[in-house]
Amino acid sequence: MAFKSRSHLAVLATALLAAAAASAQQQPNPLDAVPEKMPFDVPYGAPVSLDRADAVLAAAVADSKHRGWKMNCAVLDAGGNLVSFKRMDGAQLASIDIAIHKARAAVKFRRETKAFEGGVQSGLTYLITLDDVVASRGGIPLIEGGKLVGAIGCSGGTGSQDEVVAKAGVAALK
Repeated sequence: MAFKSRSHLAVLATALLAAAAASAQQQPNPLDAVPEKMPFDVPYGAPVSLDRADAVLAAAVADSKHRGWKMNCAVLDAGGNLVSFKRMDGAQLASIDIAIHKARAAVKFRRETKAFEGGVQSGLTYLITLDDVVASRGGIPLIEGGKLVGAIGCSGGTGSQDEVVAKAGVAALK
């Protein structure tokens, strides 16, 4: 396509830029949505006891052994403090701190760490700038009587393996 003058080219470029700008303005930003209720608004409760934490870990470790997975599993209380920890024989050393960190993120943010993983995968990369975020499955809050009493964090396998073992621990709390 040939243009008779530079002015025709300028008009076309201006029209294309205006159309692109209008199109961009019409796309609502999902982060601008204002929810009616506060998300993840679970009240904090009394800290999980050592006996309850050990029961959660026993179930997680039993499930992990049954599957042949070597895991590190931690239970933190509602204040984010370590209550109990199990490191299975042969579990990778790096996963000691990761398991604790997953549980801490689940307590502080009152949600599963899987939520951060999904957010980052969908392009919400700002999440990784928040203190104590772990964008990997395996950190799950412990809810008892409608209150958050602590969290379990598991690490050593893939994220989905860590999540399965953590869920086995959570099931023992009920």
